Amino acid sequence: MSITQEIENKLREAFAPSRLEVVDDSESHRGHGGYQEGGESHFNVAISAPVFADMSRIQRHRAVHAAIGPDLIGRIHALALDISA
Repeated sequence: MSITQEIENKLREAFAPSRLEVVDDSESHRGHGGYQEGGESHFNVAISAPVFADMSRIQRHRAVHAAIGPDLIGRIHALALDISA
């Protein structure tokens, strides 16, 4: 299973989002630090779920990182998050 799919699965399971987009943006970072051949090193995630309504920006980011988990977070270089309720 790809890292993109792993991220998507974990976020769907944790938050039942109304909107979820996980984009592998690695190719646009070719030649930069952390880039790895074959991609799956840099990701953009846009997620919307009611559970985020009463959370601060920091709490939202922490919740997403916790849902993805340290093992998976450790396998990627960059994760850009756009989180809304």
